[in-house]
Amino acid sequence: MRRPFALLAPLLLVGAFAVPASAADGDDGPAGSDGFTIKDPRIAESSGLAASRLHPGIYWTHNDQDTGPYIYAVDGATGETVARVSLSGVGTPRDVEAIGIGPGNRIFVGDLGDNLGGTWPHVWIYELPEPEELKDQTVKATQYVVKYADGARDAESLLIHPKTGRVYIIDKNEDGGHLYEGPAELSASGTNTFEPTVPVDLQATDAAFSPDGEQIAVRSYFGGVRYDWNGGKIQRKGRISAPLGQGESVTYTIDGKKLLLGMEGANSPVKAEDVPGSGGGSDGGSGSDAAGGSDGPGGDTLKLGAVGLLVALAALFGLRRLFRRR
Repeated sequence: MRRPFALLAPLLLVGAFAVPASAADGDDGPAGSDGFTIKDPRIAESSGLAASRLHPGIYWTHNDQDTGPYIYAVDGATGETVARVSLSGVGTPRDVEAIGIGPGNRIFVGDLGDNLGGTWPHVWIYELPEPEELKDQTVKATQYVVKYADGARDAESLLIHPKTGRVYIIDKNEDGGHLYEGPAELSASGTNTFEPTVPVDLQATDAAFSPDGEQIAVRSYFGGVRYDWNGGKIQRKGRISAPLGQGESVTYTIDGKKLLLGMEGANSPVKAEDVPGSGGGSDGGSGSDAAGGSDGPGGDTLKLGAVGLLVALAALFGLRRLFRRR
């Protein structure tokens, strides 16, 4: 009986660790609310994610390095790409790291990455109207030049307030970054200077506004934090149990009940987590932060993994006893 047991053991372990933070199924939310897998082989480095309000159940993403200025519309029901949009009117993208959608279904793409450690003299944001018809096409975009008031830096997080349309950036720093506020309106004819406002507690790889503009979610490789927006003077609300790995993207579902957290890599999974207090189900491991826990390496993800390991060991112990009886 050892052979079946040996084959079953890794399956149980995988199952235990693969359980997403959200266990709620059968919701009536938009397609993809319980997670999905990006199946397009062209999308091997998904670095941003944005839920479409114009096309519920569609999620826009992009590679951080690509053969052209492309964004992809992925169907949350199937994980298949239903449109690839090429941006015209912009230069050659350098390191595209983020995507978001603002008022009037305007898509913003953040060419914000700086793999040279914050030495680029400027970075770019591209803005385009979300296509009403989902098909492969070329759409004219507006290119904005962006600088930071306190010098060049690396960033992967772009936020667009869903009510005001104001654009924000969070820089990426191992010791925690800052929220940067852009001008009330971006200018295509000059340089747009982003000013630092408040600290952010972690190394941010992506961030997103809730649909009502009252909260933001900021993620890193090993976890994440939810904040009350509080007019830009953010207040820490709770932790996010992000999947362990090359975590690069986060978005709220359009009903605000779930967070979707994406990864890099081929056939990359997008995991779902309930937003506490939204009516989406259980807290999903991201409850209150009263204890002031850390979101550094390990964090909630390792806690979830430890629980999974205990479940798996208990199951294996029970099966071994069963096999011995036979």
